[in-house]
Amino acid sequence: MKKRLLLLVVMFLTAIIIAACGNEDEGEPEETVDAAEEEEATTEEEKVEEPEEEAEEAEEEVDAEETSASGNDGDFADLITYMEDETEGTAAVLYENNEAQTHEMEGVTVSLDGYSLVELLDFHRDYSIPFDDQNNGAVLIAQYTIENTTDEDLHYMTTYDLSYVNSEKFLTNHRYLLPEENQLPNILSPSNDYLLEAGEEIVGYYSYAIGEDRLAEILDLGSVDIAISTPQTDPDDFASTIGSEGRFTLPLDAENAEKEADKASQGFYEDKVTADNMGDKEMLEEEQDIGESQELGDVGITLVGYQFTNFVPNAEEAPRFQEDEVVLLTVKFDIENGYDEDLAKNSISSTLHVNDGKQWTLNEGMLLPYTNSDTIPSGDSGELLQVFLLDQEQYEAIWKDKSFEMELGPMRNEDGEDISKGEKAEFKLK
Repeated sequence: MKKRLLLLVVMFLTAIIIAACGNEDEGEPEETVDAAEEEEATTEEEKVEEPEEEAEEAEEEVDAEETSASGNDGDFADLITYMEDETEGTAAVLYENNEAQTHEMEGVTVSLDGYSLVELLDFHRDYSIPFDDQNNGAVLIAQYTIENTTDEDLHYMTTYDLSYVNSEKFLTNHRYLLPEENQLPNILSPSNDYLLEAGEEIVGYYSYAIGEDRLAEILDLGSVDIAISTPQTDPDDFASTIGSEGRFTLPLDAENAEKEADKASQGFYEDKVTADNMGDKEMLEEEQDIGESQELGDVGITLVGYQFTNFVPNAEEAPRFQEDEVVLLTVKFDIENGYDEDLAKNSISSTLHVNDGKQWTLNEGMLLPYTNSDTIPSGDSGELLQVFLLDQEQYEAIWKDKSFEMELGPMRNEDGEDISKGEKAEFKLK
């Protein structure tokens, strides 16, 4: 009996121990489930938080895009603050414009990225000389980008002079108004032979000092012009320039900005009248994409189009013209030079026959945008413009409804020698 009772006690204790062990084993899955639930909950929280983070990142990207799209406001603000501190003057922005303008020169592109006209008052007398010896006036700060897309190193002295109608002198960069490292004439300078390496892009600034009397003049005119110089292949040879000089017109208020936009939308050919902003053009008649081609010796000539425009010269240019209002005919060609010599654009002449061939006139060299160094290289192609100055009264009364024919040539090299043996190409315009 005692043995049986002892056996029952042992079995009872064993059952309790097993049950206890079983409870512990069952507790582990409960902990595992809790961990899984916690991980799932954490994952759900992350899923909720991720869109918020993505939204924040998206907002940051939008802000960055808006800052980029706004142009150079931040850069100009920093430069203006620097200028105030440096001159001890008080600055206020009169007008800003971030509409880019570009000029292409055979693989070198110059862009005017934006500019700010800043009134500068009561500055230190040490800065007065460039402001016409006045200590009130304004500064025009302009940002330029220069890109060399050719495969050779070039040398570029940037003489980006500012002028305006009837100005008696050119304005250039004031070296003490902006940080030296930002100034374009310091980036491309004699110390590095004005080196613009193949594939290089450079961003820099000019600051033009304007005295208060001069400021009143240019605000009355509403715009100024910036002349764009040409790069060179050899820094010591001024005859090694490439491309043609350019000009940017900078309106100084919203009204004149709208006028310039209207001019640009009309797409006038870049003759000297347009390039140098010599006055106002109005389109009378044009024909584009003509595409008629002829061979002249080893040169292929394609007539691209023509424009008849009414032209009123501005006050500065008016003395060069006999009449206050004239008609210009600008004709555009594409030239393929198959000769082993370069063609000089400035030396190629042309004749226009009007009134059904009863009258004729020569092209006007003074209205061409070319210098003696502008060429169409051997084996290459390029644009050629020809400009004719027409009497407005005769054009309106007689010529405009009759035929216009022109002769182009002969072709000449850089020494002005006829290399097409006197041959000329003939085109009927209308």
